[in-house]
Amino acid sequence: MSWQMAVVGALGGMQYQAQGKIGKYNQSVQNRNAKVLEGQAKQIEQKADFDIAQFTKTFKKIEGETTVALAKSGVQVGSGSSYYIELSNALEAELQKDLIKYNSQVAAANKMEEANFARISGVIARNEAKMAQIGTIASTGTSLLSMSQGSFGTQKKYYGNPSYGMGTSNVHYGGY
Repeated sequence: MSWQMAVVGALGGMQYQAQGKIGKYNQSVQNRNAKVLEGQAKQIEQKADFDIAQFTKTFKKIEGETTVALAKSGVQVGSGSSYYIELSNALEAELQKDLIKYNSQVAAANKMEEANFARISGVIARNEAKMAQIGTIASTGTSLLSMSQGSFGTQKKYYGNPSYGMGTSNVHYGGY
């Protein structure tokens, strides 16, 4: 084996290893991205709980102010129009809480979907690196095989006088 073949083989091996490391690194980056996105999904859900608590606090404050205002104006609290206003406000408050919760669940689900896509991208990056490694093996093998043809006696041989032209044979078989 010539030194050129050794260099080609060594470079092919180094390229193969580098491609494997790049694939693993890219996959680990995508897995980290997925974990960050999952953390963001959890934060969105926790923020929804906080937003609902803040909304409830504000609603209770407004509800109290409304009750005081109605009582000051001489309306009997808890009956007639006052009752319907309180009922309507209570239903609206529950609707708002459900809307806050729903929106947070949709946003969290979107983050989880992004996390899943990041993991899939990582697997794809790893598989692309494996395919590149296979290409490197095939390319290196082809190069080494073509370089070694002279070593195994598979090169073209010319017989006869070279002055008659390259690639022609002056060896005659038979009687002509």
